[in-house]
Amino acid sequence: MRRPIRRFAIGVGRNGLLLAAVAICAIQIRPAASQALAGSSDSVTGITTLTPPQPALVYERPTEETKLRNYVFDAYGPYPLVGAGFAAGINQWTNSPPEWGQGAAGFGARFGSNLGIVAAGTTARYGLAEALREDTLYYRCDCRGVLPRTRHALLSSFIARRGEDGHRVFSLPSLVAPYAGSMTAVYGWYPSRFGAKDALRTGSYSMLTYAGGNVALEFFYSGPHSLLSRMHLNNAHGSPLAGPNQ
Repeated sequence: MRRPIRRFAIGVGRNGLLLAAVAICAIQIRPAASQALAGSSDSVTGITTLTPPQPALVYERPTEETKLRNYVFDAYGPYPLVGAGFAAGINQWTNSPPEWGQGAAGFGARFGSNLGIVAAGTTARYGLAEALREDTLYYRCDCRGVLPRTRHALLSSFIARRGEDGHRVFSLPSLVAPYAGSMTAVYGWYPSRFGAKDALRTGSYSMLTYAGGNVALEFFYSGPHSLLSRMHLNNAHGSPLAGPNQ
């Protein structure tokens, strides 16, 4: 039983690294929109008319207040609470780890552990992003179609914005954060038999969960009566504006 699980964990780790490599290759910097007026010529009269350029989406760097709200939402909001409870239920059913036993005490230990992993990983992501002056908030795609939007959500798991123009870069904080959370758990409160391999496996699960969360943010309803709007988070994740995303 342990061998299939170990093989699956190795596959998860490889897929996570492969997805990160694809994200690096897929980063495209949107060129600045031209400020000049576009000219169109009438083939009959030969008169050239000037048409104003279409307004482009302008990146607005999030304020410290916006980043703080998003940090609290990502680390301690309803999504991590529900996710920690769901994962704790699975861990309780599989009795993993068995040292924590069953009953309310066992479930509480597993729930607290899962929530702690999320909090530690989120803290690492926001802290490193602040140090590197990166914007790791999620921005919905201004594209259409299920596949393009899903691709955007998955690649955004490894992409951040930097500078006043918000150009896209590969995000080291987003890659490191899931493993920072799992390392904290393994060497902080897990039973002593757990080690680096277990941290790698758990971190890979956390990375896939984070990517899935971005997909949810891309497609979940965020209208005026949604939970996200009641949390005062617009654009499904508190990002100031919708783009640029392409």
